[in-house]
Amino acid sequence: MNLLIKSAKIIDKNSPHNGKKMDILIKNNKILRISKSINSNKVKVYKAKNLHISPGWFDMHVNFSEPGYEQRETIKSGTNAAKKGGYTSVMTMPNTNPSIDNKGMIEFIKIKQQDNIIDVYPAGNLTLRQEGNEIVEMHDMNISGCIAFTDDKKSIQRSDVLKIAMLYSKDCNAIIMNYPNDKIISENGCVNEGVTSTKLGLKGIPSLAEEIMLDRDLSLCEYTKSKLHVSYISTIRSVAKIKKAKSKGLDVTSDVTIYNLFLTDEKINDFDTRYKVIPPLRTIKDNRSLIKALQNGTIDVITCDHTPIDEENKKIEFDNAASGIIGLETSFGLIGRYLSKHLKICEIIEKISINPRKILG
Repeated sequence: MNLLIKSAKIIDKNSPHNGKKMDILIKNNKILRISKSINSNKVKVYKAKNLHISPGWFDMHVNFSEPGYEQRETIKSGTNAAKKGGYTSVMTMPNTNPSIDNKGMIEFIKIKQQDNIIDVYPAGNLTLRQEGNEIVEMHDMNISGCIAFTDDKKSIQRSDVLKIAMLYSKDCNAIIMNYPNDKIISENGCVNEGVTSTKLGLKGIPSLAEEIMLDRDLSLCEYTKSKLHVSYISTIRSVAKIKKAKSKGLDVTSDVTIYNLFLTDEKINDFDTRYKVIPPLRTIKDNRSLIKALQNGTIDVITCDHTPIDEENKKIEFDNAASGIIGLETSFGLIGRYLSKHLKICEIIEKISINPRKILG
């Protein structure tokens, strides 16, 4: 690619050109020059009103459902959604069948995304078949291209398993990610436990389920002196716990979903299954706390948690409907609408571009 981008405002706090309108000359797919004014007759010129440019956006939590659930999404359709939404890179969650629990499956994902304009990085399961009992061959999978290990929404319940995984992760270039959720407390829950769940007669998922498990995960991180990325933070008390852990020097990072920043459980008043998600939509107080945590750096990343669900599993009774919501194509627009009055554009780019790459190495 040879291209001259004219008068683009650069948004990248790590760049000496941050906040400046500059011309950018690209030759042979590499940025050759950045200057106030560049003239070149040998390349295509791109101009636009109010043009901005930043490092490519990276979403840490997407579900492309391949292999096994291609009726929901494939790597091809998922990367098309990412491209339309402005994302240049994504990390796929290992919620597939068969599970992404061996180096062969990591290589399958890598091959499937070859020649794609969107970079697809595979996360691997932390345990075999996502059963939470036996750790995968982390080193082999890491060598094959696995950059993170997680059972995603199937939170690791056994403390001994997570402890050993954290110790092993110190010897390979990958990070452990866990969604804190005590399944005994949250079992059969489908919405936030509170006024809305009581009024509708739906089994609730209390904030306590997240917070108890987060206490355990942070204690294991401190004990093993390892890195931990906490996924899908959704409550006020979780924010406080992560803030305290960071102040103690623990190597902890975290993310929040876009829908947990502006939607609340009141959206479920008419049993609309489109808003059935994990973690559940909580309260306006939780939303405000999460936004404040983004402002002060307690939470590092915003993710859309792109999870398409087929109609047969979504347009049914609320109790039986699958949890999930799409987001790649709309995420940046929603961030602009709901967060631009709270975060500067350079801070938004940090949360959706710079920090995910930094955390994942």
